[in-house]
Amino acid sequence: MKKPTALFSLLSIMFFLLSGCGSDDATKIRIGLIAELTGDMPAVGASCKNAAEMAVKEINAAGGFQFGENKYAVELIVEDNAGKADQSVSAAQKLITQKKVVAIVGPNASRYAIPASEIAETNKVVLITPWSTAPKTTLDSKTGAPKSYVFRSCFIDPFQGQVLAKFALNNLKLNRAAVLYDVASEYNKGIAEIFKEVFEKNGGKVVAFETYTTNDKDFSSQLTKIKKATPQFIFLPNYYSEVPLQIQQAKRLGINVPFLGSDSWGSEELLKLCGKDCDGFYFSTHYAVDASTEVTKRFIQNYTKAFGATPDDVAALTYDSFGLLWQALNTAGVKDRQALRDALAKIPKYEGVTGTMQFQEGSGDPIKSAVILKIKDGKFTWFANAKP
Repeated sequence: MKKPTALFSLLSIMFFLLSGCGSDDATKIRIGLIAELTGDMPAVGASCKNAAEMAVKEINAAGGFQFGENKYAVELIVEDNAGKADQSVSAAQKLITQKKVVAIVGPNASRYAIPASEIAETNKVVLITPWSTAPKTTLDSKTGAPKSYVFRSCFIDPFQGQVLAKFALNNLKLNRAAVLYDVASEYNKGIAEIFKEVFEKNGGKVVAFETYTTNDKDFSSQLTKIKKATPQFIFLPNYYSEVPLQIQQAKRLGINVPFLGSDSWGSEELLKLCGKDCDGFYFSTHYAVDASTEVTKRFIQNYTKAFGATPDDVAALTYDSFGLLWQALNTAGVKDRQALRDALAKIPKYEGVTGTMQFQEGSGDPIKSAVILKIKDGKFTWFANAKP
């Protein structure tokens, strides 16, 4: 008699737990987050996670979502991709098939967002990347056509490359450039090639076009070649964790020209790692803390209060990614993957922290502006706006 009784008790407990999970899930909207919490860019992952938690906390404090007679709170499920492409894929698969999320935000870096986006597209689940500017993120790898379920809240590299090339020529009045970039990274490689094309098409000359591979630490060979080419400035479309070492090695070799960067410079960690070596240099990015709208000021104030740090562009873009999701969910009026995708694609205008944006018909790439920041006295300061 003891065995059947024990079995019955076990089954009863399992039924109770499963029933409870089902009931709980029915009142929640699950959103997945894939962030680089460990690996080569943990500052990016930390900013992304902070902004995501803040956005979810705010929407739940406001009562969540009302669909018909039912109210839904948002449940955030966070996955660390450890700064790896394969773990970005497995994280996306887990969130979609096991956790049954309605949508995914992240990853951020293009080399992680591109493989994760393939999983989302195959499974017909919305993925919004906050920070991936590489065109391939939102394009089908075989046909080159726009993906239907993949979106971003940032501008793309062809626009950013044009902005930087013309800024160097028109604002800085420099026409001899050298470029050093990571040939193994889609983001770095893509923006370097676009910059070169636009710079030379508009009268500039790229006198050195040097490459390295992800995780390299010694750039002396490439920098020696660059020095011999006598450029007026060096373009580094590389991540905040790499740039300080590259600039410091260049200065040790006696290279004393200005450096120009892209949005991957935008972490406060760059200031800590680079110090005075980066003072006076410019880079393009997504928003400026010191030239902000009321929406942006409110976000900065709330983020700083919550986390004791000024939000970088990743934090701002992550917050906007969730804002886009909230607007689409309200429009869809239901907890449904397809309805959410359709509502997101048709958003006419979104007033975000990083500016006004709207999606082009048939594309997950928003129309939006960029800003140029200058590093001055250890701070990022607004210098100029650049519109599409």
